Amino acid sequence: MGVKTLADLVTAARASIEERLPDELAEAIEAGEPWLIVDIREPYEYERIHVPGSVLIPRGLLEGAAEADSPHRIEALCTARERPVALLCSTGARSALAAVVLKTMGFRRVVNIAGGIKLWESEDLPVANGPYTGPLP
Repeated sequence: MGVKTLADLVTAARASIEERLPDELAEAIEAGEPWLIVDIREPYEYERIHVPGSVLIPRGLLEGAAEADSPHRIEALCTARERPVALLCSTGARSALAAVVLKTMGFRRVVNIAGGIKLWESEDLPVANGPYTGPLP
């Protein structure tokens, strides 16, 4: 097995997951679909700009937050195995890798938000700023 680059890993991840464009996801949420948006960026990134109502779970804490038996669990995520979950990062690369992990952990419907917060914002979809005030693992 040869050495893989980050681009190789992201390409392989995208080939095995579902992706949704920001406007498609926003329409689904507006139509009443119960999506949980998980922002996997770092707190300083979230503070600058985020999707209103999203849950911040930095990528390095995702697995523990997703596991019901973990002392680091986040209820919003670990109880969402049957709920559709959309993952978000800056451009969609980190969240593509994270989507593979949650899918492997048994989450029924996980999607990557293609283009990340950058595309979300460029499509004039709702954004907010400020620190995250919810629980962290």
